[in-house]
Amino acid sequence: MRRMFVLLGTALLLAWLGLCLFLFVMQRKLVYFPELTRVEAASTDYALERGDTVLRGWIVNPGQPAAILYFGGNAEAVQANRDDFAQWFPGHTVYLLAYRGYGASDGTPAGPGLLDDALAFFDDVQARHPGQPVSAIGRSLGSGVASHVAAHRPVDRLALVTPFDSLANVAAGHYRWLPVRWLLRDRYPSADNLRGYRNRVLVLHGGNDTIVPRANTEALVAALPVPPEVVEIAAADHNDIGLHPEFAEALTAFLPPPAPPAADAAE
Repeated sequence: MRRMFVLLGTALLLAWLGLCLFLFVMQRKLVYFPELTRVEAASTDYALERGDTVLRGWIVNPGQPAAILYFGGNAEAVQANRDDFAQWFPGHTVYLLAYRGYGASDGTPAGPGLLDDALAFFDDVQARHPGQPVSAIGRSLGSGVASHVAAHRPVDRLALVTPFDSLANVAAGHYRWLPVRWLLRDRYPSADNLRGYRNRVLVLHGGNDTIVPRANTEALVAALPVPPEVVEIAAADHNDIGLHPEFAEALTAFLPPPAPPAADAAE
């Protein structure tokens, strides 16, 4: 009987180790979901060359002085926001870029590439708006990307929608029986990235969010050196938060049209 239990325990351990190995090797296919976002390149109006990879996206309200970068959620078709953003941010030019492998962008999604792309994206937009503020909105996965940009570039204002302290902590909470923190390569440590960020931050989260639990959002808020503006939409979950009127109200209040230059105001 003892030998049978040893054999059974060994078999279970080997199966668990095999599952861990499978998850480690396949993790990026399990983390990123670009398939449903793919569109034709001809439908885009913005392109950013990254070596032999071209990233593509959309520009809303072109010609406005200040700029907003939008970093979408996993599996989000970012172009679906164009009409809303055109209405909500009339005084900003808004840039929506599909991550590599998403939308009409070339490449395959992976954390290091997405983060480097995001910095290049900021640099390109800043060059298009010299001397003007560049703000960022990041949703879900995009909150981790936007936080990385804010840690390395002069982001004027940062709006984080359904954000987390780190993707590794969120995954570890969902899969307690797996050594997620050892396995996960793309961690998006937003709390660590923003410890030195002292500009204004808006945190928007849903009261019924089960994908990013409240504890992970609260851990991010606690890590910020300057207390952020926190808006909880009690009836919202992770995916439908943008459908609630409080969502638009919070974003438009946080990112109002830039004030006119002093000379124009005097006229």
